[in-house]
Amino acid sequence: MRATRADLSEATWRKSSYSNPSGGDCVEVADNISGVVPVRDSKNPHGPALAIPVRAWAAFIAAL
Repeated sequence: MRATRADLSEATWRKSSYSNPSGGDCVEVADNISGVVPVRDSKNPHGPALAIPVRAWAAFIAAL
């Protein structure tokens, strides 16, 4: 499988409601990007993000 780079310039990020309110262990997701759900570390907003296919994200959330 070949990795492609998703354009996240228009991503609207939101922090998980389960994130630590004191700033540690925070995860952000964006749900306005077609076909993928980007996930990143909120402490490093300009760092890398994982672009997870929507179907894989749905399966992950369902398993939680």
